[in-house]
Amino acid sequence: MIKFYNTLTKKKEEFKPLNDRIVTIYNCGLTVYDYAHIGNLRTYTFTDILRRYLEYKGFVVKQVMNFTDVGHMFQDVDIGRDKMEEAAKKENKDPWLIADFFIKAFLEDSKLMNFEEPMVRPRATEHIKEMIDMVQKLIENGYAYVVNGSVYFDVSRFKDYGKLSGNTIDKLKTGAGGRVEFNPDKRNQFDFALWINDPEHIMNWKSPWCEKGYPGWHIECSAMSIKYLGETIDIHTGGEDNIFPHHESEIAQSEGATGKPFVRYWMHVRHLLVNNEKMSKSLGNFYTLKDLLRKGYSAKALRYLMLSANYRTSLNFTEESLKNAEKTINGLIDFVDKMRELKVKGENNQKISEKINETKKKFEESMDDDLNAPLALATIFELVNEVNKAIDEKNISEKNLHDVYNVMMEFDKVLGVLEHEKEKLPKDIIDLIIKREGYRKRGDFAAADKIRGELAEKGVLVEDSPEGSRWKRI
Repeated sequence: MIKFYNTLTKKKEEFKPLNDRIVTIYNCGLTVYDYAHIGNLRTYTFTDILRRYLEYKGFVVKQVMNFTDVGHMFQDVDIGRDKMEEAAKKENKDPWLIADFFIKAFLEDSKLMNFEEPMVRPRATEHIKEMIDMVQKLIENGYAYVVNGSVYFDVSRFKDYGKLSGNTIDKLKTGAGGRVEFNPDKRNQFDFALWINDPEHIMNWKSPWCEKGYPGWHIECSAMSIKYLGETIDIHTGGEDNIFPHHESEIAQSEGATGKPFVRYWMHVRHLLVNNEKMSKSLGNFYTLKDLLRKGYSAKALRYLMLSANYRTSLNFTEESLKNAEKTINGLIDFVDKMRELKVKGENNQKISEKINETKKKFEESMDDDLNAPLALATIFELVNEVNKAIDEKNISEKNLHDVYNVMMEFDKVLGVLEHEKEKLPKDIIDLIIKREGYRKRGDFAAADKIRGELAEKGVLVEDSPEGSRWKRI
């Protein structure tokens, strides 16, 4: 039985999709005015693990992840500076070109991070009609009002406002709900914009309410989610900073338009800290994936690091933790290679067969419990240690190795960190390894050791066994 923590009910609940074996998931995607930072990548690693595990359990997943390319203001308020508009002015470029550039950059990051491709990646600017239709429906249903060509959602009309975040109307009235920019057009200052009349905005569209305007941030995700996944979806994800106002407002406008529950399970990822501080460019602790690649780290190491902490706990990123993740993931990859390459002559070890079954059971129990990836990884390391011990004691068979390899790759369908093509060594390195093996077989261990030292200087470690030698990068 799979259980997920539901932000809406504030408890773990048994997961039961609306449609038996089909799961619908909407992920709040990137606002494409800049590169994705590692905090974004933590959220998207979680969404990828969520999807992969559901597929591992036999579900068909329909996943939608949008791109926000208009209407997302700095500070997440209705008025002020639009992130896309600001980026376009700063770069003196067309905002659509800015969006295209950073979408391409994010797709490259997604590939490096080994994220599964969603069913569709809709762009907000390509769904203006759906947004206008939804706003019109909200006006007709009495949830929205028009002032000076802009349209606002009347929060006082939606009695359940605050059910996700706890920011109820009473709290908002006392100012406890966070920052609110004063807008004389609003009936209540905590109402939010569905459509903004702004002829000066660099990106604008004609609507029934004004000649030149653009959508509010919240309406975009509701319109795209409903278009591709239906009026009620199973799971909606995002970072914890999306809970309010974004997701709270999504619920109000979606349910106000359709009269149906919008999302059944809300799942949110806690913040990523860098050296125990909030990540910001001014502090010099702002990292993108490309920043880390330039420092010599791998995307696999970053993905593994994201897996090593529960998604509902804050993760403190340090370069030291990334170095440790790099070392750990290289060790796991080498272990998988060893399962394929090692030649053994031992009898089948029943304890290893039992350990495989036990590990598979514990792995699934851990992941069933709100995607407890750290505990799942711990069970895998128990298996790795037991297998290595059996190899050292020469108490393992070819079948054992084959079964261990298969179960490790089965786990990797969820983890997404082990699959790789082993590097092909240059001819001069291969010649040295063959030459050394010849010395070793003839008993000239001094000459073999000398070549082993030369190989180590070139970053290649040779490991010997009675059945032959294998190499790995160091």
